[in-house]
Amino acid sequence: MKRIVFLTLAIIVATMLVSAQQFIGVNLGYARPITQLNQPVVGQEKTLIPTPYNGFKVGLVYDATIVKGFGFSMGLNYTFAANSTDWKSEFASVYPQVSSRGYYHQIELPVDWQYKFEIAQRTWLILYTGPTLQYGLSLNEKGLRKDDKGNVTEYRDVNRYSLDKNDHLALKPLNVTWGIGAGFQYERYFLRGGYDFGLVNPYKAYQFTEVVNDGNPRTRGRLDQWQVKLGIYLWESNK
Repeated sequence: MKRIVFLTLAIIVATMLVSAQQFIGVNLGYARPITQLNQPVVGQEKTLIPTPYNGFKVGLVYDATIVKGFGFSMGLNYTFAANSTDWKSEFASVYPQVSSRGYYHQIELPVDWQYKFEIAQRTWLILYTGPTLQYGLSLNEKGLRKDDKGNVTEYRDVNRYSLDKNDHLALKPLNVTWGIGAGFQYERYFLRGGYDFGLVNPYKAYQFTEVVNDGNPRTRGRLDQWQVKLGIYLWESNK
């Protein structure tokens, strides 16, 4: 992951030294972070996808077209999202009835390679792909568990980034994703949408309660995200 980040930064520094059409703007959009968890169970593995978070993101964007439509885009975004979950696992001994409310704050640094294809005068179709460095400021979760009779067995109010690695809910604040997407630009206005795939395991936990295969298995999963952004360029360089 470090090599990807350093290579990306090196490319940006080099290309900014040459002549390019450049834009600086702001964007606002919809964000849908998704936590995927591979749950180790005796003799098998289950992939659980908890209720996704829904929220918004706002940020700054720098866009440079280097040559013949090829270029890059980078930005700085703040994302807030929340979710509400009520469910019952098929593994009742591990997860009885669960109710939780989560609140998610994150800073993001996306860097995308892109191609702009002019489909009409001052109108472009955009295709892009690239990494995003994400840092979670907080992921506060309030929840309770009930047994099969509906009695409350546990109540928690925690920041999942602050939990010890022995807690199966514990997450690392640093995440790296790789996104793909498409969009349109007309004059100074743009619309972009895409999906970011998590590249690293965000879970700290080394054991998922009592259901383990052998040894000391690591809880595994990834953090993905859907996003759609509307924006406007406030400054454009001379062509």
